[in-house]
Amino acid sequence: MKKLLFVVMALMMSVSFNASAKAKTLKVSEKVEINASAEKVWENLGDFGALEKWHPAFAKTEIVGGTNNKVGAQRVLTLKDGGKINETLTAYSASKKTMTYKITESVVPVSHYSATIDVISKGANKSLVIWHATFKRKDLADAPAAGQDDETAVKTITTVFQAGLENVKKMSE
Repeated sequence: MKKLLFVVMALMMSVSFNASAKAKTLKVSEKVEINASAEKVWENLGDFGALEKWHPAFAKTEIVGGTNNKVGAQRVLTLKDGGKINETLTAYSASKKTMTYKITESVVPVSHYSATIDVISKGANKSLVIWHATFKRKDLADAPAAGQDDETAVKTITTVFQAGLENVKKMSE
């Protein structure tokens, strides 16, 4: 009986691993030039605990673990439609104006998601914001459910990034 249980568990792990291995890693990278100093732009978007202040899709950000703007901080984002996204801060540097985070649970059709936001000075009154992510689609099956395919996942993240960058540009200029 123990051998049978072991074989069944090994098969289940193999199927899970194979599905994950088959799903290709997807990437999105969006950027925007802003006619404002990198310091001003970072003031607008550099607070891990305040995404709703600059991104129009979010109603609320709540730090639920750790310390805000410190590696390990955990936040729950509430979308304006009520959906929730749980994220963990994995790297943060105010002096370098960069932060990296990962999604741990989400209504968004992605998994294995990690993203970085960088604010780069391009002179006294000009900056570049780059927001990039890698992820896999949430449905790792060979034939994903409708709305769970690679194209939908990439389009969703691209739309989120573009809306946020457009708004931070308006706020900063």
